[in-house]
Amino acid sequence: MRFVISALFLFVVAAAYDPLDPNGNLTIKWDIVSWTPDGYVAVVTMNNFQMYRHIMSPGWTLGWTWAKKEVIWSMNGAQTTEQGDCSQFKGNVPHCCKKIPTVVDLLPGVPYNQQYSNCCKGGVLPAWGIDPQSAVSAFQISVGMAGTSNKTVKLPKNFTLLGPGPGYTCGPAKVVPSTTFLTQDRRRKTQALMTWNVTCTYSQFLARKNPSCCVSFSSFYNETITPCPTCAYNIPLLQCTHHMCPVRVHWHVKVNYKEYWRVKVSIINFYYRMNYTLWSLAVQHPNLNDVTQVFSFDYKPLVPYESINDTGIWAINVQSEVLLRKDKDTFTLKQGWAFPRKVYFNGDECMLPPPDTYPFLPNSAPHQQLFSGLAAIAAMVFLLVTVW
Repeated sequence: MRFVISALFLFVVAAAYDPLDPNGNLTIKWDIVSWTPDGYVAVVTMNNFQMYRHIMSPGWTLGWTWAKKEVIWSMNGAQTTEQGDCSQFKGNVPHCCKKIPTVVDLLPGVPYNQQYSNCCKGGVLPAWGIDPQSAVSAFQISVGMAGTSNKTVKLPKNFTLLGPGPGYTCGPAKVVPSTTFLTQDRRRKTQALMTWNVTCTYSQFLARKNPSCCVSFSSFYNETITPCPTCAYNIPLLQCTHHMCPVRVHWHVKVNYKEYWRVKVSIINFYYRMNYTLWSLAVQHPNLNDVTQVFSFDYKPLVPYESINDTGIWAINVQSEVLLRKDKDTFTLKQGWAFPRKVYFNGDECMLPPPDTYPFLPNSAPHQQLFSGLAAIAAMVFLLVTVW
């Protein structure tokens, strides 16, 4: 389970532009490594160059349309979901004869002779910003009835990507400078005979009509709990709640110290069909540029712009706490300042409550008086617990 908490975060638009991850994309690279009598052998590499959006189980599904009458003779590290009509072939039958093949990753534990480097993870592809070593998937493909030179090869078209559901849009394949490779002893460079790239970007608006998560608020200075707004879902195996959202994120302003303040973040999954073994959470708040300590997090800063260091990535359990240092010029508990501006789960924006429903700071309690009174209450609670 992984969470991303950020002070400046994503605002997804139809063009799939993300201000926190302006260069985020999933790039598919084809490297032709050898020619065959009727085609070529290529290595296809998928890199998830997104900072926090994973491709979770059941994994990616890649499709395209052949430009001519190509067939796939064999594959290592992946397979097509259908073979298609190969009745015209006698003897050696291709792996796939479909005009529009659909390719999926192999599962872990397949025989060694079917594997390829960075394959066989069931299509799970973590985000580069969280786990760069695992953010790559690859397979080898032998293509027949195709061009046998750079001049006669026709690039596939109409690429599609499910990750695992809809939301990704892929651009056309573009020829780029050939990829170079280092030999195992790292003393010699070789290069692909031909290379092309396909870039796919994500849009929440294409992925789903309704929000997939909602946010609720609470605080130590007000008994009111601001509930989640409604997501308006009606899907099987979703627990019945007033908000009907698959995932709820709760932000609790827990303690106000003299120079610091503490927040508790909790995540609740109401969707019985989904086991979120790999996920991310992102939060926009101006004070996240000065995180003092995190509890049960693996933390590292995320800096999309060199001049702004207000974003962080953590690995986290279903709930944890964050200790932040106050900025005396900006910190306040008034007017909902202590609550996040944006929240995202798995890269999708969550529904926030209306601002006028946020827990408010009682006007009758001065700041210092509130701090002292809460300290006394905390001491009383401790006494009651220990005596009981």
